[in-house]
This record gives sequence, C-alpha cells and structure tokens, in this order.
Amino acid sequence: MYQTIVFLPLLGAIIAGAIALYGARLRFAGDVAAAGHDHAHAAPHDADHTHDAHDAPQEPAALGSRAAEVITTSFLFIAMVLSWLAFARVGFGHYDERVALFGWIVSGDLKIDWALRIDTLTAVMLVVVTTVSALVHLYSVGYMAEEPYRPRFFSYLSFFTFAMLALVTADNLAQLFFGWEGVGLASYLLIGFWYYKPEANAAAIKAFVVNRIGDFGFALGIFAVFMMTGSIDLDTVFAQAPALTGKTIDFFGWHADALTLICLLLFMGAMGKSAQFLLHTWLPDAMEGPTPVSALIHAATMVTAGVFMVARLSPLFELAPNAAAFVTLVGATTAFFAATVGLVQNDIKRIVAYSTCSQLGYMFVAMGVGAYSVGMFHLFTHAFFKALLFLGSGSVIMAMHHEQDIRKMGGLRAKIPFTYWTMVIGTLALTGFPLTAGYFSKDAIIEAAYSGKNAFAFYAFLMTVAAACLTSFYSWRLIFKTFHGEPHDKEHHEAAHESPPVILIPLGALATGSILAGLPFKEYFAGHHIEEFFRESLKQSGEIVEAMHHVPIVVVWLPTLMMSTGFLIAWHFYIRRPDIPVELARQHDVLYRFLLNKWYFDEIYDVLIVRPLLWLGRLLWKGGDGIVIDGLGPDGVSARVLDVTRNVMRLQTGYLYHYAFAMLIGAALLITWFMFAGGPH
Repeated sequence: MYQTIVFLPLLGAIIAGAIALYGARLRFAGDVAAAGHDHAHAAPHDADHTHDAHDAPQEPAALGSRAAEVITTSFLFIAMVLSWLAFARVGFGHYDERVALFGWIVSGDLKIDWALRIDTLTAVMLVVVTTVSALVHLYSVGYMAEEPYRPRFFSYLSFFTFAMLALVTADNLAQLFFGWEGVGLASYLLIGFWYYKPEANAAAIKAFVVNRIGDFGFALGIFAVFMMTGSIDLDTVFAQAPALTGKTIDFFGWHADALTLICLLLFMGAMGKSAQFLLHTWLPDAMEGPTPVSALIHAATMVTAGVFMVARLSPLFELAPNAAAFVTLVGATTAFFAATVGLVQNDIKRIVAYSTCSQLGYMFVAMGVGAYSVGMFHLFTHAFFKALLFLGSGSVIMAMHHEQDIRKMGGLRAKIPFTYWTMVIGTLALTGFPLTAGYFSKDAIIEAAYSGKNAFAFYAFLMTVAAACLTSFYSWRLIFKTFHGEPHDKEHHEAAHESPPVILIPLGALATGSILAGLPFKEYFAGHHIEEFFRESLKQSGEIVEAMHHVPIVVVWLPTLMMSTGFLIAWHFYIRRPDIPVELARQHDVLYRFLLNKWYFDEIYDVLIVRPLLWLGRLLWKGGDGIVIDGLGPDGVSARVLDVTRNVMRLQTGYLYHYAFAMLIGAALLITWFMFAGGPH
C-alpha cells in the first residue's frame, strides 16, 4: 500500500510526460509540414492561402491532454484514499512500519537503502500531501482548460507530489535530501511554467537561487551529522544524539557546540524551503506560476517541508536548546513581518501568499518551544484552508477575466456566491474563528508560546498575538474589497459568472476540511492523547502540553479578541468608511510605502548582494578573463607567436632564385663581417 501511495504520482508524471513529448513531436511535425506546404504553394499577397500551421497536430494533442488529466488525477485520488487508510491504520491502529525497497548507495562505510519510514508523523503528511494534491489536480482540469501544454503541466504537478512523498517517507537524511531537492526542482519548473513571460522566468530563478542558499546549509548539516555519528540513518542518528551533548565542532576556528551547530545548519535549509525571515523573498514572486501551483506549494508541499523536517529531527532539536530558541525567534519574527506586509498588498494571490509566510512562522514558533505536535496540527489544518483560499482566488481570477488586483473588483458576492461562501469559510478558519479548524491549531500555538521556557518564547507570544489581529484585518480586507461594495471594473463584473463544477467540487471539499479538520483531531495533536497518537515519531516533552492546559483564561481568549478586533477594523475601513484607508495611506506615506515595498528587502538585497556580485562577475570576466587570461594567453603570447610564425612563413616562397638570392646576401654579410672585424686570430 505504501509503495503505491509514493510511486503512483511518479507513474502518472512519467505517463503525462510521455504524452507531452508525443504532443511536442506532433506539433513539430505539423510545423514542418505546414512550412513546406506554404513554401510550395503560397503566392505573394495571396490571403486566401493563409492557414494555421498547428491545425494538423491539434486533435491528437487534445486527446493526449485529456488522457494526461484523467490518468494523473485518478492516480492521485487513489493515493489519497490509501493515505487516509494508512492514517487510520498507523495513527489509531499503531502499526508503525519500515518498508525496505532496495539498496541505493554504497560508499566505504556508508551504506544507504531506500526505505519507507511509516509512522504517525509520516501518515499525517501523506494525508496532507495526497489530499490537497488530488483536489488541485481536479481543479486544474478546469482552471488550465485553455492551456495548450496541459500534459506537461500535469506531469510536473504529479512529479511535485512524488518528490514531497519521497521526502516525508524518508528513512535517512540522503533520501530526505533527494525529496528536498526534488520539490525544489518541481517548484522551479512550475513557477516558470509560462516560460515565455519574463516575470515567470525571473520568479523561478529567484526561488531556485534563494533555496540554494538554504540547501547549502542543510547539506552542511547532513555532513556534520555523518561526521559526528558515522551514519545518516535516522534511527542510528537519534540513538547516538544524546552522546553528542557537550561535544564541539571546529567550525572555522570556532569551537561550536556540535548539536547546536548541526541544528542551526539544518534549520537554515528549513528557512529557505519554508520562506522564513531573510530567506522569504522568493515566496511572493512564486505567484507568477499558475494558481493551482500556488495552492500546492503553499498548502501541502514545498513550504511545509521545512516544518516537517524540524519535527522529524525533533530528537536533535530537543537536545539543542539554543538552536530551538533561534527557531522560535525566526518563526515569531516571520509571523509578524509577513502579517504587516499583507496589510497593504493588492494582488489577491500575494495577500494569501504573505498569509502563508506568516502561518509558517506560527508553526516554527511551536517547533521552537518544543510543541512539535501542535506545529504539525497547524500544518494539518492550514493545508485545507490555505488551499481553499488559493483555489478560491483562482475562481475569482477566472470570473474577472484574469484580473488579480482587488482594487478593480468589488460586488462579486452575487455573481459567484459559491466561491464567496467557501472563501468566507477559509477566511474564518485562517483567522481562528471559534470551532473552525484554524481556531484549535492557531490558538494552541499561542498558548504554547506563552507556556514556552526558552529565551524568545514570550517574544513569540507577543508577535503571534499581534499577527492574529493583523491576519484578521488583511483577510477580511480581501473579502470586503473583492466581494462587497460597488464593482470597480463594471465590464468584467457584468461578464463574471460562477466557475464550472470541476472547480467548485474541490472548493467544497476543502471548505468542509477547513471546518472538520480541527475539533475531531484536537486531543491527538494538542490534547491528552499526543503520546499515544505520535508515540516515537516525535520527541516531545509532556511538560509543554501540560502547561498549555493551565494558561490564564486571558491568554485563552486573547486570540479570539484579536481576531474580532481585526474584523471590526476591516469592516469599519472597507464597508462603513472606505475613505479612511486612503486618507491613512496619504497621512502615513512613509510607513505605507515601507509596507507596500515589503520592508525593502528586495532593494536591500539588490544593493548588498546582487550588485556586488554582478560587479565581481564583470571584474572577473573583463579583468580576470579578458585582460589577464586572454591578454596573456590567446591575445598575448599566443598571438605574438602566431604573428612571428606568419612573418617567418612569408620567407618560405618555394622559388629557387629567392633562396639563391638569400644565400648570396648571407655570404656578402659574412664576408663583410670578416673584413671589418678582422676575422679570427
């Protein structure tokens, strides 16, 4: 069963990829045939002979697109059903397993098998990944209906899912790194899917480069683990981890605590993949990809990889309190930073993207204070309402003829009522409205931050409480400006209509999950059944969970109060007095531009990193390569040798009288020298 879950998406990706290649071949053949036909028959200025060069391959390509959609989507739904069965079997039936598949790497003392590690933590991720991916596949059938290269898109989408499944089932760090890099590759391909758009290409490259920074640290962390333990097998590493306490690593002359350095390097990888503060800049630009891609990246795959990795390696982080405190600091800062930026964004997808960045910060706060199961709970619930908000945004974009600026929307509630109500449900869950899924997981994180003991726990509590208010404000701002008030683009508003069932069905399913994914699972993720449910898959102290249950009543109700405050301010600003935001932006222009430009991180990085690197590159190119290497080599010594050779070659004419004349001149010069030098004595 587990092999089927992991490898069915890969099989679907291969089949869809083969269909895409076949379609490309047909299109190429059609282009060649059409070009030959035009060359043979076209007459100048003869408009009656013009035709579409792609007519011939279009019908087979269309059939192939439908086959790719059906196959990949069906495979994902099968994997989803099996994942839920695995979740029930492993989580509630206590059937942890290790499924060895084949030998993979043998190098000296290093021997790595490809094996599937099946425990509760894995089962939770299997459900999240396959459920969201299956619904995104189904949604894409409708959303990408006019895309001519659908087989390629569905191939990439299924490969993305496979890479994430390989990551979450990893039994060793090499296998985890394979999935880690696989989701990075897939995100690059999907963000830049519309490769003919310069913005999409730039966004894909940016995501790839920024993640390379984090991945470099992650790789160093894996090397350090192997250096200290002699293994990268998870069970072996966890067994030897307590013996590393007190040991140091000589890191560029700094004798660092081994476990602290290892965990910081590993977390550096999580900062890149999960778009945490300082390495977050790629995430909003990733919106250049198709909307289904945004939903999959933000809800179930790439950005959740870092959270999962920290939870999986919790036995290491539990022994490195300083590293855990740093995780708390970064997570809390990210939660607040992203929420402030989301306040003033106008692109509907970017608002939801910054919401993801902020919610990931919440998850890392939970991980940092030692409440790993609570962080996983929010990852679990967040997958449903974040996928819902992205796919709902896609439905809005389709209704508005691909318009994404919420300032040009308004009044859509009556035009697309089903989309409206599902997005309201997603917003309620995101903001933590009582009894929704987000209410149970998000509030539990705030309570865990209050109960935490590390140096940044209280800072995290303050930041997450503030972010709760900001999140509520910008989330309802999106709803009010998109669906309420007067339409700002009347032409597109008049033509707006509800999306087809193939799009609405995933929205309905995710809306249901946004409500039901919370309360039924609360006791297993954040209650009294954590140890029984997760068993050995998480190394979590029971003290933090026990402390969460005894926080003051003010702390319990504070997130709800902040959520209500954000809603009321948004209602007052955008329903009752829509003139206030405009006036505030005018009065506080510096602050408004600071937030609108995302704290100027792109500009700062451009000045501090991009431009110096470009200058260095030009220096090495023009100075090092051009002046030094080429100047001394091809343009220097080599060129002079060629010049001398060419001049010497001119003396070799092949005519006998030339050589006789040269001999005569030489003899004359020799005689002259003897005459005037006096000759030999």
